[in-house]
Amino acid sequence: MTGPTSPARPTNSTSTTGTSGTSGTSDRPKSYSSPLETPRPHLGHAVASEWTKMISVRSTVWTLGSLVLLVVGIGVLAVSETRSADYQEVPLTAPALFGLLVGQIPVMVLGVLTITSEYGTGMIRTTLTAAPDRARVLTAKYLVFAGVAFAAIAGSVAVVGLSSAILRGGAGAGKHGGGEWAGALAGCVYVTLLGILALAIGAMLRHSAGAIAVMLGLVTLPPVIGGMLSMWETLAPLGSVILRYNAPVAIMGLFGLPNADTGTSPDGVTQVLLILLVTGAAVAGSYAVVGRRDV
Repeated sequence: MTGPTSPARPTNSTSTTGTSGTSGTSDRPKSYSSPLETPRPHLGHAVASEWTKMISVRSTVWTLGSLVLLVVGIGVLAVSETRSADYQEVPLTAPALFGLLVGQIPVMVLGVLTITSEYGTGMIRTTLTAAPDRARVLTAKYLVFAGVAFAAIAGSVAVVGLSSAILRGGAGAGKHGGGEWAGALAGCVYVTLLGILALAIGAMLRHSAGAIAVMLGLVTLPPVIGGMLSMWETLAPLGSVILRYNAPVAIMGLFGLPNADTGTSPDGVTQVLLILLVTGAAVAGSYAVVGRRDV
């Protein structure tokens, strides 16, 4: 009678431990490859993101709505109170100027809020986490804002200009060429640049109220300061320069209206070059500040 059989023992030790050099790699997870396309992020993606933000917030509706209401409302009202003979010395686009001088304020406010609202809510952290390239994000903001603001400004001015041309553009209004429309277009560009300047200042200050106050000071204070300096004989030349080259006078000159002091229109090219220089310096500063400052 035989005893209980003992369990069979493996004769080859390598069957349980595995061969040397492969025991660790066999348990490693394989790298995951997504079946979806993962394109390299580019400026178009940032522009699409900023466009979504622009059309999703109420500030855009309120600011651009007030701009259109001011320019079109005041402009059409001015057209209704004029006669054809009133346009013999002024362009047909002149009525749009009255609303645009006030409507530039909503444009600047929207420029500031385009970036400061994200700092106020903390959304800027999410934005820069999703798109770490800060220069690309800031460029997208400039492009989207400039396009939206210029379209709203130019569209409003065109409505008023066409209204005056249809209602008051008869034989009694005199001759009107394409030059006055080109000047009005340059005025729309000027106001758009004011909005871009506001966006740049907002990017550097990161505070809505502070940036709006700075922009209002840049637009409204030069005429006041120029008038005060003109009271002193020694400072009168400086005051005259300030009175000649400031935002309200520049817009009036681009729309073809003469300066009340000199009786002539300021050089439109010089006015545009001046705002381009100031805005360009502010935009360059915004890139430097946003690129180095923590959020």
